[in-house]
Formats: sequence, structure tokens, C-alpha cells
Amino acid sequence: MTTSRFREFDLSFICCLLSPRFQKPRQNHLHLLYYSLKVVVRIASLIFCRKIIIKNKELLKAEGPLLIACNHPNSFLDAVMIGILFRKPVFSLTRGDVFKNPVLRKLFRSLRMLPVYRTREGIENLTENYKTFDSCACIFKQKGVVSIFSEGLCVNEWHLRALKKGTARLAFKCWENDIPLKVLPVGINYSSFRSFGKNVFFNIGTPINKTMFDHDGTDGTKYQDFNNKLREELAQLVFEIPAGDERIQQQKLGVRINAFKKVMLAMPAVFGYLFHFPLYVPVKLFTAHKFGKGVHYDSMLLALLLFFYPFYLLLAVILLYAFFETGWIFSVFFILPFTAWCFVQGKKQLDK
Repeated sequence: MTTSRFREFDLSFICCLLSPRFQKPRQNHLHLLYYSLKVVVRIASLIFCRKIIIKNKELLKAEGPLLIACNHPNSFLDAVMIGILFRKPVFSLTRGDVFKNPVLRKLFRSLRMLPVYRTREGIENLTENYKTFDSCACIFKQKGVVSIFSEGLCVNEWHLRALKKGTARLAFKCWENDIPLKVLPVGINYSSFRSFGKNVFFNIGTPINKTMFDHDGTDGTKYQDFNNKLREELAQLVFEIPAGDERIQQQKLGVRINAFKKVMLAMPAVFGYLFHFPLYVPVKLFTAHKFGKGVHYDSMLLALLLFFYPFYLLLAVILLYAFFETGWIFSVFFILPFTAWCFVQGKKQLDK
């Protein structure tokens, strides 16, 4: 299949996905996985995130056409946080190399992920980016929401890096086609890149729109002006913390817990630690072995725990029921996650 035919397929797929005339059975089939995971992960975030602090929370309900321009400190966990917090479904621009497998490509499409290729992933793939931008334009025409990581590369750090031109290109492409796009700056800051139960500071800035720029200059000038404005906004949202500076980490990322609350949660927290130890430690060791100190460690740890935890709970319920044979055992499905939450509330918050 040629690139043009791929482009026609993807555009028809996206437009059909968003169209109100889309047949309901097929719509349910395509959306079911996305919405199911959104609910499950949103509930799970009560455990894997100790606290989520949101600045300008009302903008989580922002209507499209909207482009969320975000920093990129923590692999696909960044996209997960955006997806579960914003009210409207979010299409996420994702590194293109993960779309090479046809089966995974279809899965990622169902999860509202769109490929973006970098030069190091093959110059021949860069033409695919035009197809993705066309898909984004179609989404925006339907008043949809797309997220993009404006730094390009992911690095586990508290620092805003140089911005790539992709966000500017996409914004001006839409404005030149009379799409009333708003660009929403978002800064995500994690208290830890290695530990479960982190504080997340989700800072939303002031929307950027077409009227803020001169549209008569060269592309290079327009993109530079846009990036300067976007960087100015993101600099107020992304924490700047030197590596190894524990004092500033504690000051900006630490959240004090009420002493009374800590005492009240102590006993269930101990039980939660003991019960979840047989699951957490092997998964953590496996993740460390496979991903080491790479940028994907934290996200993969979360993904593996999220996958195995339901089976772990089910096994616990089956074993307990085999010994006690009472319907009350099924309350374990709620009690054990609660004990995990209790433990997370009192554990250390920062990386050492």
C-alpha cells in the first residue's frame, strides 16, 4: 500500500471515529478499550499517585479544538496522566517506531495514539508525519483534543529542555486552514521517577491562540515566535530543580501528611505492605533488570503492576475462600486496595 493510500485510510479512520454519523456498534467496538482503560487507570491512580495537585483545574474541561503542549519527563506515564485527567478524550502523538507491528498499530489506534517519526527512526518515515498532521487537523475540525510533547525526547529530570518545531508546525497548519485551535501549555512534575506512590504536580497554563502571532513572516520566524511564547508559558509550569538538590526537591515536590492521618492509617498500611510485598518486589526487580535506569522504568513498572494486580487479587480471594468459605471474603477486592492506598500515603515521596 502506498503512502497516499495509507494517508487516505488513516484520515477516513479518524474522521469516521469522530463523526456523529458513525455507526454505533462499530463506535462502541473502537471506543470500548479506551474508555475502559481510562476508568480503570483513573481509579488505580489513587494508589500509584500519592497525591495529584492540579493548577487551573477548570481547564481540564476545556473544549476543542485543543492542542495540549506538554513537557516530557516520564515516558508514556505523561500521556496516561493527560488522558485520565482531561474530561474529553485525548489523542496522543506517540513515537512512531512502536507502530511498526501491524497488530500493535491497530491497538494503538484504538487507544487514540498517532505516530510521529523522528529523523533517527528513518528519513523514509518522515512523510508519515504529514499523514498524522492531516489526521490531527481532522480531529480539530471535529472539536477534538490532541496532546503533543513539545520537547520531543523524554528525559527523567526537573528541567524544561529546548522545544522542537512540531508543535508550532501543527498549530500554524491549523490556523492557516481557519481552524480556531487553542494551544494549552501543561507542565507535569513528579516527585519521583523510580518509586511507586508519587506526588504529581499537574500545572496548566494560559491558552495560546492565533491572534498572538504575526502570520505574514517566514515559517522559520513564525515557528521561532511560537516557541518563544510556548517556552515562556511552560517555564512557569515546569519545576527547575538541579539534580541531587534534595532541599529544593523537598521544598517543591514534598507534600506534608497530617500527623493524625498518618497514625490512623499506620496499621492498615503495615498490612498493605506485607500483603503486596510478594507482588511488588518481583515486578520491581524484573522491571529494573529489563529497563535499568532508563526513562521507561517508571512507566513500565506501573504498566506491569496494573496488569498483574487484578490477577493477584483474584488469587488471594480464591485462596481465602478455599479456607473460610464465606461470601464476606469478596470484600477483599476492596479492602486490599485500600490497604495499598494507606501504605502509599505514609511512604517516602522523593528519590534519593
